[in-house]
Amino acid sequence: MRLGVNIDHVATLRQARYREERETWGGMIEPDPVDLAKNAIKGGADGITLHLREDRRHIQDEDLLRMKKEISHPLNLEMACNLEMLDIALRVKPDNVCLVPEGREEVTTEGGLNIIAREKQVVSVLNTLLQNQITVSLFIDPDEEQIKQAKKLKCPFIELNTGRFSQAFYKCGMMDEWQRLFSGAVLGNELGIKINAGHGINYENIAEIIKIPYLYELNIGHSIISRAMWEGMSNAVARMKKLCLKHEKGLVF
Repeated sequence: MRLGVNIDHVATLRQARYREERETWGGMIEPDPVDLAKNAIKGGADGITLHLREDRRHIQDEDLLRMKKEISHPLNLEMACNLEMLDIALRVKPDNVCLVPEGREEVTTEGGLNIIAREKQVVSVLNTLLQNQITVSLFIDPDEEQIKQAKKLKCPFIELNTGRFSQAFYKCGMMDEWQRLFSGAVLGNELGIKINAGHGINYENIAEIIKIPYLYELNIGHSIISRAMWEGMSNAVARMKKLCLKHEKGLVF
């Protein structure tokens, strides 16, 4: 199982101080998402994920450009399904693009992209990216109809939204949400779609996530960045990567 490290919240911390007129501060502007991405790779990350939001609340255009230039591992760009972001993706050419929903009022992504309701828009962006040799995934809820729609749209990857499972992990209803993810992964595999997963996965609930079959990659950000504050980025990533490898070895907790 591959581990993609989402670097967004490194930029969140940076923007807390340097949101306006960064060039006037002089010297080192920290923390630098690119430097932390390099440390994540040293710790065993298989790829780097970042979300360039329309309001630029954390990751900035220059971060994406530098990441593409300086990072040797696969770069996964999470982006809204619109023409502005499509233009950026076509210019930067990340290795992968994950189409996600985006709301200005949300703190972080809430829920999966409704690829049935937004079929026309998704088809246009999806096909353009694929025609330009950019691998695409769709961030969707583990819903049977959404997964079947991904097959209809001929998208090679889906990323199952683990947010509801993560929220329920410490409450009742966790197993119901886990079963939805399990069934979604099985269905996706039967339809010939590769399965990623992400959102809210941490060092505790990953014990249940890795029991889900057919997962190709997990994308994890907040938990790793939080742990890095006292362990360092490389160590935090190495710890999470070790937990991912338990999936491959068939071990249980």
